[in-house]
Amino acid sequence: QAQLTESGGGLVQPGGSLRLSCAAPGRTFSGYSIGWFRQAPGKEREFVARINGGGTITDYANSVKGRFTISRISTNNTIYLQMDNLSPEDAAVYYCAAARYHNGQYEYDYWGQGTQVTVSS
Repeated sequence: QAQLTESGGGLVQPGGSLRLSCAAPGRTFSGYSIGWFRQAPGKEREFVARINGGGTITDYANSVKGRFTISRISTNNTIYLQMDNLSPEDAAVYYCAAARYHNGQYEYDYWGQGTQVTVSS
């Protein structure tokens, strides 16, 4: 059962922007890092970005550095992924997930159902 809900996907032209949201209705994930992942047709799911529980540490895939920004607002328990200068290569289903850090790695225990991002002229 999905514990997180993504929204904000849609169709955008190359060079355009979208802001994705990840919410956890009825639950707080303040102690969790939140990651964004994406999966394009025929490809494996790949890491996009992550933010720690305090919202102070972020990490990005090289392919999105300088174009995507992850943030979290504790007051409304929402995590955002601002995506700028989008290209067709960014088209995918985007998922958010909540993770604890155990034994040197992030373990993502809670996932959303995904939101579709399409980049096309």
